[in-house]
Amino acid sequence: MAGSDSPREKVDVLKACVIIPTYNNAATLAGVIEDVAQYSEHIIVVNDGSSDNTVDIVQNYPTVHFISYPKNVGKGWALRKAFAWASAKGYLYAITIDSDGQHFAKDLPAFMNMLEMHPNAIIIGARNMGQASVPGGSSFGNKFSNFWFKVETGITSPDTQSGYRLYPLEPLKKMRFITRKYEFEIEVLVRAAWNGVQVVSVPVSVYYAPAEERVSHFRPFKDFFRISVLNTILVLISFLYIKPRDFIRILFDKQKFKKLINDHLYHPHHSAQLKAASVAFGIFMGIVPIWGFQLVTAIFGAILLKLNKPLVIVAANISIPPMIPLIIYGSYKMGAIWMGANAMEIDFSSDITLDSIKKNLLQYIYGSITLAVVAGISFGILTFIFLKLIDKKKTVAAGAD
Repeated sequence: MAGSDSPREKVDVLKACVIIPTYNNAATLAGVIEDVAQYSEHIIVVNDGSSDNTVDIVQNYPTVHFISYPKNVGKGWALRKAFAWASAKGYLYAITIDSDGQHFAKDLPAFMNMLEMHPNAIIIGARNMGQASVPGGSSFGNKFSNFWFKVETGITSPDTQSGYRLYPLEPLKKMRFITRKYEFEIEVLVRAAWNGVQVVSVPVSVYYAPAEERVSHFRPFKDFFRISVLNTILVLISFLYIKPRDFIRILFDKQKFKKLINDHLYHPHHSAQLKAASVAFGIFMGIVPIWGFQLVTAIFGAILLKLNKPLVIVAANISIPPMIPLIIYGSYKMGAIWMGANAMEIDFSSDITLDSIKKNLLQYIYGSITLAVVAGISFGILTFIFLKLIDKKKTVAAGAD
């Protein structure tokens, strides 16, 4: 790779191809093909059921591989077909560029340079969404998409709606996608990130034609609805499975767990009050009687309250199996305060299980909420004191030096 000087040589050495999905963009398609051909001869055009003269245009470029089918299915389906063909032909990477003339092939070298630094990443061509020519709907849609992508993956990305991207094909081969239209570009990003694929960005130029010349196949109501449904599903999967899975993996990796604590308990940009509040909220959520939904609710609450999410998650895991008998016993004891003469006595033993709750549900509910509040406040105060002592110790050590 180091010896490959020209962009064309880099594309060859890295075994990359350029995919141009198109649907009724005959007016701009030829220009895009010719623009890309200056940087690569590995071009795939996918005709997603166009009704214009797209077929005639592509036939003028015999070196371009042409995938065409009569019925319009959607951009996602076009990309999936191209990915499958490229993988079968031995390509390792695919760069996707829109056929409407919005993107410029002169930015292809930037993708190649970034790829050398991040060889297993999806690289997004981040547009300057602040320029005056950007339609208001596109700007809003991009912010909307960026927000949900961060909720679903924890990754901050400046432009998750850009169609100018580089994909590593190997990890995509192992995935089975469910979407076929514009929402595919969200699904592939989120699911790839869940599978450990890095997502990075590189700045690219963008051209938006005047409103009277602009051709868009995005259907504001239908496509936005489909994207919203997909994001709802992805958020549920993320909170119910992905985030708990990732956290459990960290718990069983000593180095990662130690790094988690060091990075977040001693986070220099978070105050002791915020960290203590995060621990307190996590403990509260770990004890409050919503078994099965504690961790999910804790993560969601941490996002809303802008707390230190890792600390919340660590604290919320106070309800791990070995601690459950102690939590149930403490809840019944606390609940006895509220029940008075109707309180049920319970002995602490290893026989205490979640089934014990059925014997006096009201006492347990009152007690567990009380215990959650008391324990949360107590652990929060202890965390605050501990962090202040650590800070004081650091200050004294610094003064001695």
